[in-house]
Amino acid sequence: HPLSVAPLESADEVQTYASIKAQGIELPLTPCKIDILLNEGDTIAVGDLRLKVWHTPGHTPGHLSFKMGNLLFSGDNIYKDSCVGVIDAHHGSNLPHFIDSLKRILRDDAEFLLPSHGPVFRRDPRIIQKAINRLTQYQSMADFGTCATSWPLLDEWERDVCEGRMPEFGQA
Repeated sequence: HPLSVAPLESADEVQTYASIKAQGIELPLTPCKIDILLNEGDTIAVGDLRLKVWHTPGHTPGHLSFKMGNLLFSGDNIYKDSCVGVIDAHHGSNLPHFIDSLKRILRDDAEFLLPSHGPVFRRDPRIIQKAINRLTQYQSMADFGTCATSWPLLDEWERDVCEGRMPEFGQA
């Protein structure tokens, strides 16, 4: 996908997840020249097989999935336990886009999902919805840092301070 070209051609170890310091992951990455771009709606021919390209951003800006008949090669979008690929704004993750990609998978008629890690599994709307619900909640959680889109608790605190409402310290 065009959004993946610059990180791959420049060997950006952060954007490509080759370096995840918190997990001790440091993979050597060599710059590579991209000569074929894949976009939403393209078709890839592999022998007699045809894979339809889906742009499914969220995990990364250029994340792709591939539909072939009743199979969806879902990449890092969703795993059998309803977990998703790493979410980290420093690596380019985007929660609203991730949720939109999961909703697309939820609406699709694929029978089986083939994630990039872990076992193939039968598409179960409950698994996908559980991930959507969790990521939706993450958007308003302070401990989700730079991926959060709002922090209602901070808004509440600022309103209280501006309106002169302070806690009653020392009273039970």
